[in-house]
Amino acid sequence: MINQYLNVLIVEDSEDDTFLLERELKRGGFVPSVTRVVKEKDLAVALRDPNWDIVISDHNIPGLSSGVVLELVQASGLDVPFIIVSGSIGEDIAVSAMRTGAHDYIMKDNLVRLVPAITRELREAETRRAHKKAQEVIHHLAYHDSLTGLSNRHVIEDRINQLLADISQDQPSHILLYIDLDQFKIINDTSGHIAGDELLKQLARMLKGLIRTDDVLSRLGGDEFGVLLRSCGIKQAESIAKNILAVIQDFKFVWDTKTFTVGASIGLVEFTGYMYKDMASVLSAADMACYAAKDLGRNRIHIYSEEEVNILRRQGEMLWVSTINDALEKNRFCLYQQKIASLASTDDEDYQIEFLVRMLDHAGELILPGAFIPAAERYNLMNQIDCWVIKNAFAAFIGMQELTDSPGMAFINLSGVSLCDENTLAVIKHELENTSIKPEQICFEVTETAAIANLSSAVTFIDELKQLGFQFALDDFGVGLSSFSYLKSLPVDYLKVDGGFIRDMLSDPMDAAIVESINKIGHVAGLKTIAEFVESEAINIRLKELGFDLAQGYAIHIPEEAISPTNTCVLA
Repeated sequence: MINQYLNVLIVEDSEDDTFLLERELKRGGFVPSVTRVVKEKDLAVALRDPNWDIVISDHNIPGLSSGVVLELVQASGLDVPFIIVSGSIGEDIAVSAMRTGAHDYIMKDNLVRLVPAITRELREAETRRAHKKAQEVIHHLAYHDSLTGLSNRHVIEDRINQLLADISQDQPSHILLYIDLDQFKIINDTSGHIAGDELLKQLARMLKGLIRTDDVLSRLGGDEFGVLLRSCGIKQAESIAKNILAVIQDFKFVWDTKTFTVGASIGLVEFTGYMYKDMASVLSAADMACYAAKDLGRNRIHIYSEEEVNILRRQGEMLWVSTINDALEKNRFCLYQQKIASLASTDDEDYQIEFLVRMLDHAGELILPGAFIPAAERYNLMNQIDCWVIKNAFAAFIGMQELTDSPGMAFINLSGVSLCDENTLAVIKHELENTSIKPEQICFEVTETAAIANLSSAVTFIDELKQLGFQFALDDFGVGLSSFSYLKSLPVDYLKVDGGFIRDMLSDPMDAAIVESINKIGHVAGLKTIAEFVESEAINIRLKELGFDLAQGYAIHIPEEAISPTNTCVLA
């Protein structure tokens, strides 16, 4: 220890003993700034200062015992080491003091113990503060959207459940507005995700000013927002929704000399505890009303009507089912690949890539997974897509290996349903047996939320494949934030931090704290950490400073077609 500054509050009536304490601290390598108090009123004033590093108290000053001092320190809310240094204190009193919160007691004739005790307690205090900070971050994440600062989907779902608990016939009705931005994808595609994120943040600030103080505004995900209007009739809700729609339509977003406008489709549903059985039904109705607003021309409000919306939903969903089945039958899926760079060195000998699935429509136009994956999941088609990806990714990776001497590694995504499916296991084992692929070169990615939702099946699935030599990564970590404790249960090798936290980590202290915490916890758990959506060199540099193992994003590599004999991308 060399010249460690220490802000010390000493409760001691002897100047000589205070001098001896200060001298002992200096001998131990501390640079102490000492404040001595004798009276209780002076101690109370001193404890208003939050910057104390440690409190040292004599046991029995006239009119001020160490027990009283400890009570005052605890009442102040300070989490600092409290050490009793006394010339005469019985062991029973000392043990009692330790039980009530004192961290140590030292006899004045044995001050050689002082510095080691302080060093130990300072280290433990720092650990407590770091743990408390991590818990605060976790708690904040559990109820807030990291990008916009709005409450998240969990909050609005919880409030709806509370309102549904009242099933009396005479209770007031409530309204849920489901807002989906129109033309938002254009901004992401032309100016990048950073521009899209900035638009969402600006709109979130505007929307806050358009609702009543006791209402709830949440970001539901992507470019979707929810507004819960408590004790609100249809006419008043329509007025609020029209105001929201007008503000969004009039909003001009400027980015890099370009000006963008967006619109919104708003679904409106009225509900009470006796009208709807659960929260999922309310959200589903609002979502379907929003879908109807889009289907009827966008930039409008649509009030939920069960008969009308059900017709539209069935038509839209069946269209997707037909398109996906046709693509599976005619092999109109294709693979893209994106490099994952090592941050530990510049050696590219052992390259890593992630395979990304795309679909081609009837005209040969590329469809991104965000468009067709939800429908595939809803209609149990995801397992067939996963199996297609596994077979073709193995073939593509083998083709890549033939062009290089580097062993490399390929990351392949698996959906939640595949974690419970024996057919997926059979396909993987078949490809392993009938190709030259080495299992240690394949890392399957599963999302945090999917793994937690099917925890028992996920652990069984992962364990069986890990016994064969395959590796696993927990993808989108932090977005669900179910619990860090699940890392002890899931036998994964990599932790992929959700890109939503990475994008703003240089400008948002909360995102920065989250990214740093996840990286540290991942390393403590023995996992390698991967940062997603790395879109600037500045972020890349900061990730290196934090000790991340790998990085992925447009600043590293823009996804490109995976060239292989079976990949239909190159044929389109």
